Amino acid sequence: MTGFTLEHQSIDNALLPPFSLTVNESQTFAIYSDPDLQAALVHTLRSNKDLAICDREEGLYDRLTIEDNIIFYHKWFGCRTPIPEIVVLFELQTCVKKKLTKCSHNEIQRLYYAKYFMMGITPMVFQEPIHGVDVKTIHTFMNMLKRLNNKVPTLILVSNMEHALLLGDVTYKLNDKGLHELEVDNEVGEDSIEETNSVPITAKLFKIPAKVDDKVILIDPLEIDYIESQDGKAMIVINDESFPMDATLNEMEKKLVIYGFYRCHRSYIVNLQKVREIITWSKNTYSLRMDNRVQSTIPLSRTKIQEIQEMFQLK
Repeated sequence: MTGFTLEHQSIDNALLPPFSLTVNESQTFAIYSDPDLQAALVHTLRSNKDLAICDREEGLYDRLTIEDNIIFYHKWFGCRTPIPEIVVLFELQTCVKKKLTKCSHNEIQRLYYAKYFMMGITPMVFQEPIHGVDVKTIHTFMNMLKRLNNKVPTLILVSNMEHALLLGDVTYKLNDKGLHELEVDNEVGEDSIEETNSVPITAKLFKIPAKVDDKVILIDPLEIDYIESQDGKAMIVINDESFPMDATLNEMEKKLVIYGFYRCHRSYIVNLQKVREIITWSKNTYSLRMDNRVQSTIPLSRTKIQEIQEMFQLK
């Protein structure tokens, strides 16, 4: 089994806590951290000449078409996958004749994926690979991961927990205390809310307290997009703003069920009124797309897919 090991002790970076992680080719590994720690980790990884960081920052030829870029890199890297297959795999059929200066942001990102795939490097380290891209582009990246699985050790660095849970077979959180594996939501926990035969028809007036600097604000539950767990505490999310609470996800689940909130994942509770779309990435990987300004995507546990389909009368 091939792979590589990350060791803090072997590098000189005071910002990073001590940790060790072995990445092998049998699974995709994701590390979720804040941007500062991620930058420190990337800095240390770049010092390893055996690792290349795929960050979608440079290396494409703007004056060439999508097709010309693919042909150039296909020959340069000696890629054995046929060019027509590359074009289809990365959903570039409709733009192969376009110069990059005329291409959309998402088309260019998919071309970056194609380039990294053709490079044939091993191991592969991706930094924020699906940040700011559309659903179609996320699909192409996940399809590429399937092609790499069991062949290439793959590490993904993200500052978005939803992306980490979506992309990683094994997911870790890196903070100042070290590297911690996140639990996978395979089963409904014993502390999940229990069904009752007597559900209140109407909800009493209820506001949720959250902290903003040294103030406490009161939030109407209907304003909330979703609530996520961070370090055991619940964080209210409204569009792209987060508000910390002195409560756990389990506590909030019990209080909010009568307002139409649903525990879709071990780490997330969503406002069902704001769910726009159920996305199927693969047979066992699902997300909920929220109807908010930033169109957030929230992980949906595979154990909950049937239940939520029944809620929306999709079955």
